[in-house]
Amino acid sequence: MVDFNFIKGDLSDELTQEYLKSSFISNDTETLGLNNLRDRLCLVQLCNEDGLTTLVKITGRETPNLKLVMENENNIKIFHYARFDMAILKHYLGINVKNPYCTKIASKLARTYTDKHGLKNLVSELLGIELDKSSQTTDWGGEDLSKKQLEYAAGDVLYLVKLREKLEEKLIRENRQKLVHECFNFLSTLIDLDLQGWNEEIFNH
Repeated sequence: MVDFNFIKGDLSDELTQEYLKSSFISNDTETLGLNNLRDRLCLVQLCNEDGLTTLVKITGRETPNLKLVMENENNIKIFHYARFDMAILKHYLGINVKNPYCTKIASKLARTYTDKHGLKNLVSELLGIELDKSSQTTDWGGEDLSKKQLEYAAGDVLYLVKLREKLEEKLIRENRQKLVHECFNFLSTLIDLDLQGWNEEIFNH
């Protein structure tokens, strides 16, 4: 059972101050689908290194406290698939995430011995914990979310700080840490390309 705060609209002032003091903030989003130009952002999840977990049900496009936290230069924002989450946050809420860390990118550079880079696979191998992903493709757009949906959403951000630590050990061991952080620095440009309709073909011959 995961303890979490559930808030509608935006982070409270009190929680905002707690997250601004954090060194690491794990993040995830739940949407109506995987097209970030079409599908609505429904939920944003946050969890810091102390396990302070908050689920924000998005009810509009103005979230000044969430924006303040995500654009803070003094902590690292950890995502599992930052390319998607950062794009929907920018497109839907006008948030430009600062200091992103993507565990999927880190995994692909650190765990070249496998092609399994999903969050469930990472948590299972590196932390020995089995995640229940059965609520992943449910309807997140309803007025009321089920207890199972909320517990699933909270679980998706609970382990990202520990995953980052394990992945950093592997990246340092294989001398790929500089390369992975250059990838993270490029994410904001990649997301702008995505939102403007470009794709990877511009890098092809």
